[in-house]
Amino acid sequence: MNSVDLSPLYRSSIGFDRLASLIDSALASDASSSAYPPYNIEVLDESRYAISVAVAGFSQDDLEIQVEKGVLSVKGHRGQSDERTYLYQGIANRSFERKFNLADYVEVTGADLSNGLLTISLVKEVPEAMKPKSIPINQTQKALSHQSQEKEVKNDKAA
Repeated sequence: MNSVDLSPLYRSSIGFDRLASLIDSALASDASSSAYPPYNIEVLDESRYAISVAVAGFSQDDLEIQVEKGVLSVKGHRGQSDERTYLYQGIANRSFERKFNLADYVEVTGADLSNGLLTISLVKEVPEAMKPKSIPINQTQKALSHQSQEKEVKNDKAA
């Protein structure tokens, strides 16, 4: 696989280093990441999301969820299984770590383990200071000053 050189992006932009790092890590991990365990990312509404991870065979004690520096990590650690003899073993019995990069202002609000699915709830809470604001255009003041200037011009012409 060809690698992409992001150094021009680093030296010609300021304040976008997190974005460049995300792109760099996505390109690096895309080639090396496995498909285990499978997961879904669901949009529930404009500001709510859910990540469902298939963790069949894992108990609540086997799972760990952690958020650090905008990265959500889901880890599954399987203890030593009792010595069983399988004719066929199709259920994966290995530890895993799955990472998700979270956008700014996305917070994890909870997690639920049910029917072999670990569902992690997320919400995007943009602070009021960061939300777009509508700025009213004050036309009455300009209109009044414009009208008074027109009257002065008319009065000057009449005199």
